[in-house]
Amino acid sequence: MLARTRTFISEVRGELAKASWPWDPKEKGFKKYKELVDSTMVVIIAMLLLSGYVAFLDFVLLNVVGALTGGGWQK
Repeated sequence: MLARTRTFISEVRGELAKASWPWDPKEKGFKKYKELVDSTMVVIIAMLLLSGYVAFLDFVLLNVVGALTGGGWQK
């Protein structure tokens, strides 16, 4: 059992050494995480744009359906 655990840990370390991490270990301070911060900003901006698009489309469709049915959310 102990030999299998050692083998597993050795293989995990080998795979982690092959991985590409989103920071540069040679840099110091905030510069070290530049790629990570940039990627996070891209995700946040995309999320805001998509949520704005969905909210706008929801508002438009709500008013179109309301106009067609004679109801709507403003009664």
